[in-house]
Amino acid sequence: MASKGIIHIIDDEPIIHEILGQLLTGEGYEVELSSTGKEALEKHSGDGFDLILLDLLMPEMDGIEVLKKLKKIDPQALIIIITAYASVESAIAAMKMGAYDYIQKPFKHDELLLTITRAIEHKKLQEENLRLRDEIDKKFSFKNIIGNSEVMRNVFDLIKASAPTRSTILLEGESGTGKELVARAIHQNSDRANSPFIIVNSGSLPPDLLESHLFGHVKGAFTGATSNKKGLFEAADKGSIFFDEISTLNPETQAKLLRVMQDREFMRLGGTKTLRVDVRIIAATNTDLEELIQQNKFREDLYYRLNVIKIEIPPLRERKEDIPILVNHFVGMYSKENKKKIEGVSDEVMEILEIYDWPGNIRELENLIERAIVLSKLKLITHESLPPFLISRLGKDNESSSLSNDQLTLKEQVLAYQKSSIIEALKKTKGVQKEAAQLLGVKSTTLNEMIKRFRIDIKNMV
Repeated sequence: MASKGIIHIIDDEPIIHEILGQLLTGEGYEVELSSTGKEALEKHSGDGFDLILLDLLMPEMDGIEVLKKLKKIDPQALIIIITAYASVESAIAAMKMGAYDYIQKPFKHDELLLTITRAIEHKKLQEENLRLRDEIDKKFSFKNIIGNSEVMRNVFDLIKASAPTRSTILLEGESGTGKELVARAIHQNSDRANSPFIIVNSGSLPPDLLESHLFGHVKGAFTGATSNKKGLFEAADKGSIFFDEISTLNPETQAKLLRVMQDREFMRLGGTKTLRVDVRIIAATNTDLEELIQQNKFREDLYYRLNVIKIEIPPLRERKEDIPILVNHFVGMYSKENKKKIEGVSDEVMEILEIYDWPGNIRELENLIERAIVLSKLKLITHESLPPFLISRLGKDNESSSLSNDQLTLKEQVLAYQKSSIIEALKKTKGVQKEAAQLLGVKSTTLNEMIKRFRIDIKNMV
């Protein structure tokens, strides 16, 4: 009979050793006995034990001290405290320090065995989750998608869950947030990874040319069509097509795309032969498709076909805790590319980067760091390497402060620049926040939050 696990009993009472030893070996466990904390610590040098039963009241070194030292040796150690009724408060304190549970003396055998079983099952479940997480992390690659914020972890989880499926994906996010990188990650972590990944810049071609581009054409279909030509759908067979800014598709192309998604077949422009393809569609938009539907600018039925799994890519201003690791990533990348030994950015510059709201999102941050790397002559990027537009705007009057600009810190000047830009936009739009948000390149909800933060009275803008 295979062992159910190794349990280390740490208690100074011989009778407890005898009772627990017989009980646990009879249940199929292996048992190790220690009478003092020092003896127990000498035996415990890693993860050799599946569970530890630890008495709180022991001479020389009490159970709390032993618990602290055990957790330093093995932070994942699974420990159940054994305590007398009078020491329940100490047992609860021990749980706050990492003990799994406690049981009071005198204990019932069934109660103890049930607690041990639950604890070991809990540990096995945690280990299995860690193993699966390691397998997933090895399988899924997000080399160019940087972020450790909660919102980005949610994005990673959605990518991991959706990538292996055949489902259509809709990516929503402002320009510069990295929608194409997410689309590539979905493709690369699917069973289509060895097949083509085709990008369609939906708004960059006239409607007729776009349809020819997508579906191909036959000879004579239009002036200049001197031969048959395959379209992108045929080229992407067994792979993925990424429609960047799908909201710009004209109504006719929207209808044809819907047919392809419904029937998985189409005809070349000017042709009569039906072609079938196996293509996964990933679409991206920086506009609200539901709003476009209300304006009769986007087909509702196409939207529901696209919106099987929606992944919202957050703007950089909503994940500012990721800015330091993004900055370090871009500094390393562009230092290597430009053969320069730049170690990072100064604390002052990092503080400014974390304050700024980044209307251009990650793309704007990346461009700023690349520029700073090229211009910097020091090992650290200082504020002298910031873009001229930012430096010049930092000199604007701060309507929220009576201090002159030379009395303001650079951080205060950045905040002043942000406030003055909002006020300027509100004045131009006569207090209409939606229009002001469009001028500033932010969402209406974000602008509203900033107006509250800066205590701007919009009544004076009307």
